[in-house]
Amino acid sequence: MSYVWSPQYKHSTWRRLWLTLARCEKELGLSITDGQIAELESHLEDIDFDRVAEIEKGLRHDVMSHIRALAELAPEAAPIIHLGATSCFVTDNTELIQMRESMKLLRGKLLRLIAQLADFCDARKDLPVLGFTHLQPAQLTTLGKRFALYLQDFMLDFDRLDREIRELPFRSVKGTTGTQASFLELFDGDHAKCRELEKRVASSMGFDRVITLSGQTYSRKIDYFVLSILSGLAQSAAKMATDIRLLANMKEVEEPFGAKQVGSSAMAYKRNPMRCERVCSLARYVMNLPGNAAYTASTQWFERTLDDSANRRLILPEGFLACDVILSILLDVTSNLQVWPKVIAKHVAAELPFMATENLLMAAVKKGGNRQDLHEVIRAHSMAAGRRVKEEGLENDLLDRIKNDPAFAAIREEFDSLIDPSAFIGRAPQQVADYLRDEVRPLLEAHAAELASDADCSALNV
Repeated sequence: MSYVWSPQYKHSTWRRLWLTLARCEKELGLSITDGQIAELESHLEDIDFDRVAEIEKGLRHDVMSHIRALAELAPEAAPIIHLGATSCFVTDNTELIQMRESMKLLRGKLLRLIAQLADFCDARKDLPVLGFTHLQPAQLTTLGKRFALYLQDFMLDFDRLDREIRELPFRSVKGTTGTQASFLELFDGDHAKCRELEKRVASSMGFDRVITLSGQTYSRKIDYFVLSILSGLAQSAAKMATDIRLLANMKEVEEPFGAKQVGSSAMAYKRNPMRCERVCSLARYVMNLPGNAAYTASTQWFERTLDDSANRRLILPEGFLACDVILSILLDVTSNLQVWPKVIAKHVAAELPFMATENLLMAAVKKGGNRQDLHEVIRAHSMAAGRRVKEEGLENDLLDRIKNDPAFAAIREEFDSLIDPSAFIGRAPQQVADYLRDEVRPLLEAHAAELASDADCSALNV
C-alpha cells in the first residue's frame, strides 16, 4: 500500500500515461514516430527526483517539472510528450489508478479477514453467551452468532468495495475544461477519433468505463464515494474491536497476548487490548474523511479550482494506508482470539436464573399447576435472591429456591434440562450455519484464487 502511494509509483504512472497517450495518438494518425515511442518506453522508471525538484524551484509546477525532466532523458520524444493534455490527464488518472489498486489490496485482506471470522463463527456457533441490549443482560445468544454479526458487516463492506472496483470510471482524455477541444484540433475536427482516443487510453490503462463528462477534473464525488467505502470498513472494524475490548474487560474473549508482552509499565498484571484500541483510534480518523471529501466536491468552482489538490494528497493516501493497517491488525487479532468458556459459563449462570423462570413456569403449569400461584412463588423467590446478590454479595440461588419449593415438585426430575443454557439460544447456531453455507462460503470459493495468492499478513508485527 505504501508503494502504491509512493512518489515512484505515482510519477512512473504519469510516464506510462504519457506513453499510452502518444501510442494511441499515433495509432489514430498523428505524426508520432516509433523512435519517440521507444524512447518514452525506455524511461518509465528512471525518475531523477532531485532534478525534478531543481526544475520545480523555478517553474512552481509539478507536472511541467516532470515533463521537462523526462524531455531531458527523451529529447527525441520531447515535442510530443503530453500532447493535447492538461495536468489532470496525469494527476487525476493516476489517482484513479492508485485508488483502484489500493481497493484491490484492501479486498485481498478483507477476504482473509472474512475467512478467519467464518472459521471462528463456525467453531463457536453453539457456545451460549450472555446477550446484551442497552448493555444490560438480555436473552442468551452464542459467541459464534455475535461474531457473525461482525462478519456480516464486513461482507456488506466487501460487496460495496468489490462493486466500486468494477465500476470505478477513468477520466481518460478530456482536455483543459473537459471539452476535448485540444484533441479535436489535433484530429482536424474528427469527433470519432476523439471518442476513440478516449476509449483506447482507458482500455490500455485497464479501465472498462470512462466518466462521460468532466470539467478539468473528474467529479470529486467519486472521491466521496470511495472514502465512504473506507469509512464503512472502519465502522465495521471499530464496532468489532470495541466489543472485543468490552469482552476483554469481562474476561470472556481477549485479543492475542504474547508470552513476554507487557500490558503496562506500572501495572505488571495488565492485559490491555492495545491492538483493538489501535483499530478504534485509526477507524475514528477514517470515519471522518468522507465529510472532508464532501466539502471538496461541493466547493469546486465551475470547471475546477486548485484548493482540492493539497487536501486530496493527504486524505486519499492516508485513508487507504489507515484502512490497510486496520485490516492487518484485525487479521492478527482474529488469527488467535482467546476465548475463556468457563468465564462465559459463569456469567451465563449468574443471569440464567431470571431468564429461566418463564420456562419453569410453563413446564409446571403443563403438569397441572396454577399459573397465578406459581408466578407469585417465583416473584417472592426472585426478590429474595436479588437481595442476597445485591445486599450480601452472594451467588444467585434463585434456581435452588425454586427447585426445592414444593410448588414445583412436579418438574423436579426435569429441572436441570429446563435450565440448560442451550435451551435459551433459539436458532442462533442454525442461523450461523445457514449464513456461512449460503453467503460466506460461496463468496470465499468464488475468490479462492485471490485468497491463495494473497500475501501472508499474519506475520506482520502489528
